Amino acid sequence: MEIEVKIKVDDFKDLKDKILTQGARLVKDRYFEDNTLYDLPSGKLYKNKQALRLRTINKKTFLTYKGEPHKSRKFKIREEYESEVKNRKDIKKILKSLKFSPVYKYEKYRTVYRSKKLEICLDETSVGNFIELEGQRSDIVRFAQALGFSKKQLIKADYIQLMEKGNRND
Repeated sequence: MEIEVKIKVDDFKDLKDKILTQGARLVKDRYFEDNTLYDLPSGKLYKNKQALRLRTINKKTFLTYKGEPHKSRKFKIREEYESEVKNRKDIKKILKSLKFSPVYKYEKYRTVYRSKKLEICLDETSVGNFIELEGQRSDIVRFAQALGFSKKQLIKADYIQLMEKGNRND
């Protein structure tokens, strides 16, 4: 089960210091992600608020299924299954054979920290910079507040929703 939120931030410089001051450690320095979402011609996954994502980081590729979000006012909560794929070209052929086609593509840079069971990601996207907190609800709220954020600043939307909203505002 994935439980996460995002918070929009202006600058990572001071935030990185605050994260380390809270006892988190750097797990993965800044890296590039290439993400492609797949769906059936009927749009079944999109209609059911599910996602099938192919993500490439350096030379590693991961296929991820994200289930329909559970009801929550402040948190994005959903089932998530992920597996590393050894051959990106073959998995794309498999998806195509199963009638899945690419429907959305986005890129971002990510830096990953960890504080006990909480994963802290600093994401640089086309719609701004975000801190993403993934873990137990109480840990998320506690850590966000320790960084100086309020519950009102928590965003449960995914990057696709944020990018679509950003494009509508142009």
